[in-house]
Amino acid sequence: MTEHRNWVGTWTAAPAPAEGVALANITLRMTPRVSIGGDTVRVRISNAYGVRPLRIGAAHIALRGEAATIVPGSDRMLTFGGERQATIAAGAVLVSDVVALEVKPLADLAVSFFLPQDLPAAFGITGRYARQTNYISPVGDFTAETAMPVGKLTDDWYFLCGVDVVAPKEALGVVAVGDSLTDANISTHDGHHSWPSQLARRLIAKGGRPIAVMNQGLGGNRILHDVRGDSGLKRLDRDVIAQPGATHCIIMLGTNDLRNRGADPAQEVTAPQMIAGLKQLALRGQSAGIKMIGATLTPFWNETFLPGAWNPRREAVREAVNAWLREATAFDALVDFDKALRDPENTLRMLPKYDCGDHLHPSDLGYRAMGDAIDFALFD
Repeated sequence: MTEHRNWVGTWTAAPAPAEGVALANITLRMTPRVSIGGDTVRVRISNAYGVRPLRIGAAHIALRGEAATIVPGSDRMLTFGGERQATIAAGAVLVSDVVALEVKPLADLAVSFFLPQDLPAAFGITGRYARQTNYISPVGDFTAETAMPVGKLTDDWYFLCGVDVVAPKEALGVVAVGDSLTDANISTHDGHHSWPSQLARRLIAKGGRPIAVMNQGLGGNRILHDVRGDSGLKRLDRDVIAQPGATHCIIMLGTNDLRNRGADPAQEVTAPQMIAGLKQLALRGQSAGIKMIGATLTPFWNETFLPGAWNPRREAVREAVNAWLREATAFDALVDFDKALRDPENTLRMLPKYDCGDHLHPSDLGYRAMGDAIDFALFD
């Protein structure tokens, strides 16, 4: 019988369809930054949006050096059921075998995959915006190279959806579910400025019980309708409940429901519709034994990212949803991001120092303030 291990996700990326991307016979080197550390690791690779099987020709994991290099001596070959190669069915996820690798908290890793197939855009490549630099090689398998040759830079995550570590039994796992405000869109590139990153830094600095943070933010994501991937209601089982070691979940979704980017009258939401969706998210997570934490929606008065997205009717819906979140008992707890960022003299907008300039996305300082607004008592 296999020895039981307490696996906890130390890093995640929510699978989504990468639009218009093609790859062929190249090596990817992805560079995730973990939250908690450990000495035993595995990775997860997703073919969630592929229309046919995905072949993995070789895969390695190592500690990251500078740019596309790895720390000498840290390279580990990944296997899958003892085999160096693997095939992932369309729509499926693949978990690697276990490897021994000493990973410190907040360490940067290099996870490399060789993809021998021709993967045209019609294949349905799984990937999403990373807000940090990853690497694509010229043609060939460079997974074991200390200094991988770089043919192209990318700021997307492709196929990699998780890194897990063996953690003490008392470890907790916090899943952050949101949209671009959780993914830290418009923040300084390669700066790790998202509020989940700031929460992870604070938890590591605090010490004590290990608490992993898994960022499942997805730009454009909504509660009720699909856009650039599955809606919050559709992806909850995959992106929260199925995450190894998930004990808590912070959900900040709804801003993109309000903004209705496609201007579809059928998708112009009301407060009762959004609240009903949030209630379902809370109930389903709680049924899986996860403490569900709601988060208020931040101001987007007169945003310029999508001119015209804000209007008084949508603002009234935002305020009604926030009022319900502050008063309701559907969630187990609340994080008040709206209160943390808003201008007390004009609550329709963010404080200017917390605004990146588009009146929708926070600045680096604003994302930090969001991470700082999360009370550690939520994880007691």
